[in-house]
Amino acid sequence: MRATGAFDVGAVGNRLQAAGEFVLRYGLVLILCWIGAMKFTAYEAEGIKPLVANSPFMGWMYRFMGLQTVSNLFGVVEIAVAALIASRPVSPRACALGSALATGMFLTTLTFLFSTPGWEPSLGGFPALSGAGGFLVKDVILLGAAVWSLGEALRAAAA
Repeated sequence: MRATGAFDVGAVGNRLQAAGEFVLRYGLVLILCWIGAMKFTAYEAEGIKPLVANSPFMGWMYRFMGLQTVSNLFGVVEIAVAALIASRPVSPRACALGSALATGMFLTTLTFLFSTPGWEPSLGGFPALSGAGGFLVKDVILLGAAVWSLGEALRAAAA
């Protein structure tokens, strides 16, 4: 059933999909900017310390740089990635690069679920996540948004 009277279900579906894609991409940009800006605060630098310190991929950074410097570096990267993704209307290739970087970033942060102590043992063996784990689980959705953005931008760049 494509159209019902004057109501075109397909057209409404197309508009809703376009709106959803806009919110998905620029919601990702907003989150990256917001979290990136927070990295410049002492509060956030302390907050990520257990995640980074326990990571086999990133723990080494604290041996060469101070706590706030590492956090600032992450902030710069996150904001730069957000800017690349936001550039989609003018440069699908830059957006694809930012989306690829975001994909790698979220894959890396999801490894923190396995390297950071914090599984909640009080639930009789159920793998409940502590505060840090619950915070990281949102990265699954952000990873999906980054992968979608990468695919869409690559298609646009190839056209």
